[in-house]
Amino acid sequence: MGLSRKPTVGAARSGDPYLPAHGNGGYRVEHYELDLDYKLAANRLSGRAVLTAVADAPLSRFSLDLAAFRVPKVLVDGRPARFTQTRSTRNGDKLHVTPARAVEGPFTVEVRYVGNPAPVSSRWGDVGWDELTDGALVASQPVGAPSWFPCNDHPSDKATYRITVTTAAPYTVAATGVLTARRRSAGTRTWVYERTEPTASYLVSVQIGRYDQVELAAGPVPQVALLPARLRKNAARDLGRHPAIMTTLEGFFGPYPFANYQLVVTEDELEDPIEAQGMSIFGANHIDGRRTHERLVVHELAHQWFGNSLTIADWSHIWLNEGFATYAEWLWSEASGGRAAAAHARDWHARMAVKPADLVLADPGPGRMFDERVYKRGALVLHALRGRMGDEPFFALLQDWAARHRHATVTTAQFVQLAGQHAATDLSAFFTAWLHRPALPGIAARDR
Repeated sequence: MGLSRKPTVGAARSGDPYLPAHGNGGYRVEHYELDLDYKLAANRLSGRAVLTAVADAPLSRFSLDLAAFRVPKVLVDGRPARFTQTRSTRNGDKLHVTPARAVEGPFTVEVRYVGNPAPVSSRWGDVGWDELTDGALVASQPVGAPSWFPCNDHPSDKATYRITVTTAAPYTVAATGVLTARRRSAGTRTWVYERTEPTASYLVSVQIGRYDQVELAAGPVPQVALLPARLRKNAARDLGRHPAIMTTLEGFFGPYPFANYQLVVTEDELEDPIEAQGMSIFGANHIDGRRTHERLVVHELAHQWFGNSLTIADWSHIWLNEGFATYAEWLWSEASGGRAAAAHARDWHARMAVKPADLVLADPGPGRMFDERVYKRGALVLHALRGRMGDEPFFALLQDWAARHRHATVTTAQFVQLAGQHAATDLSAFFTAWLHRPALPGIAARDR
């Protein structure tokens, strides 16, 4: 006879060493069904979110990450549930749910919410849902997802999505996923997107604007750009090599991991491009007709493999995203007839050498997650590893890395272990120096 178990309370914290206030213990989400109605003029979002989740053990209470929306109703497995909301800079904005009876195994939670979406304040600036001059965008990395839907906001809790957005008819909606339906009624249009590949909450996005659609490439991976009509001419040059970039990166990293790719260019200027799953977002300032920012196009596309398909298990492994995407820039430069990767490595090594030696790449700390050294030193690790291993085993490693962990989560230790399997020599001292010591190692003369 089995022993009965007392229901537990889901932990409010995720255990992430960098962002402990985001994410929630006790369950994992398998699917999000988001039905959104957005009034642009009023910046008013009405939402219905249905989460299909699995409790690790009987839960008498659990929490979701959700910003300051008004929540009129919460249902758990179709039954009304009690709930409270808390706002805290330290512990994050939370929706605490107490179901009529404890949940165990698969369960559903439905949340109705309404309010004026606004970015979440963070040490990296404001992130999340934001208004454009004429439209809206979402930039969720790393903690902006709760600004527009209730979620378990941790990179390791990946789920599938169906996103329905209704807004004014003149506007185009791009969202994470493949467009599966579009309906028009009096004055509004409804767009339905589905993402069947597991996706982290910070990589889910919605973009709304007066956009023209430009086909960059047809199958097997449809590639489209959504952009203001005035930028079509500049985009024809700046994005003209996108199919070649896709083919080149597939040659280095293996097959593109999603069913489609959308590239959105906003009417407004943006300081940096925005990463999302199956999508990248650029500002009008990134499309100048001179390919000035083509490296950023490459960088964001590379994140579809490293960051999106392979998602870090927690934020301490951020170099696995940014170092790989930065090295992709150098690889494209070399492959497209520009400067060799070795020339980029030489220049950036010199720049990194004069910076303070106080960052450990494998654990940079939350304040330095997006430090330039994480990006450039991360790329230097890969270039040095390429020189140590040789091209054939190095690129075999990258393809194996991308294939073995496709749509899963990864850690630095896993990459180090796999690299050791592909190398013909012991790499432990190499990785200790590059990843776990603050001093910048040298690069071999042949890699200069």
